[in-house]
Formats: sequence, C-alpha cells, structure tokens
Amino acid sequence: MLVLLAGIFVVHIATVIMLFVSTIANVWLVSSSTDMSVGLWKFCSSGSCNDSLPYANEDALKTVQAFTILSIIFSVISLVVFVFQLFTMEKGNRFLLSGATMLVCWLCIMIGASVYTHHYANSNTDYFLGTQNHHGYCFILTWICFCFSFIIGILYLVLRKK
Repeated sequence: MLVLLAGIFVVHIATVIMLFVSTIANVWLVSSSTDMSVGLWKFCSSGSCNDSLPYANEDALKTVQAFTILSIIFSVISLVVFVFQLFTMEKGNRFLLSGATMLVCWLCIMIGASVYTHHYANSNTDYFLGTQNHHGYCFILTWICFCFSFIIGILYLVLRKK
C-alpha cells in the first residue's frame, strides 16, 4: 500500500510539473520549415520572443489561458489535500476530497486543451506565413497531463487508507 501511495504521489508531482511547463513555455504550435513557435503567451522567432501573438485578443485564447491556470491551481490544491488527508485521515476512509479536486483539474485541462485544439491546432491554419504547423511539446504535455489527472483522480476516489 505504501508503494502505491508513493507511486501516486510521484505521478501527481510529475503532473503538476508538466502542467507548469506546458503553461509557461511557448511551444504549442511550431512551424515545420522556419524557426518559429507560438504558445499561450508569446510568439517566438529565431530565439527572440515577443508578446504579439498571431491570434491575440481572442476570447478562445483567454479561455485556454484561464483554464490552464485553473488546472494548475486545482492540481496543487489536490496535492496539498492528499498530503493533509494522508496524515490526518483515519484508516479505512477514502481520499474523496483530493480525488474530487483532481477531477476538477482534469475537467479544466480538458476544456482548455479542447478549446485550443478546436481553434488553433488545426494543421491548415496559417499562423506562420504560409508554412505548415505541427504540435509542439507543450500541447502534447497538456494531453498527457489530461490522462494522468484522470487516472490519479479515479485512484484517489477508489483508494482507501489502510
């Protein structure tokens, strides 16, 4: 049981770190032929970044930004609640509060990544002046965090402290 709890804790910390990286870094879309990338906050070209996004001031982008930040907040809250419940909860009880908080994090990731996928991650979009785009590592990390947060949330709901 201790190994399972430690494994869940490690995966949860990895999920939080990956969420931070995917939100902060600016590699959501990458140009296939030039050295350009775009993220949630900045547009980068040849090593220099500026705030002028090709799709700035759109409500969809603000939605993605808000939900990625909310997912980080709920993931950290879930981690703190898990540690608190681990040391204060009686034996035989379930980690319901940490599981529910992690599933809210999962929902935030799903909404943010889905909105970004629908509006910006289409391979036919022309954000890089006629070059083809592909997904950057931040986009892929977000979907990995989506899977991990769902698995962790369900494990917390099922798991009992023995």
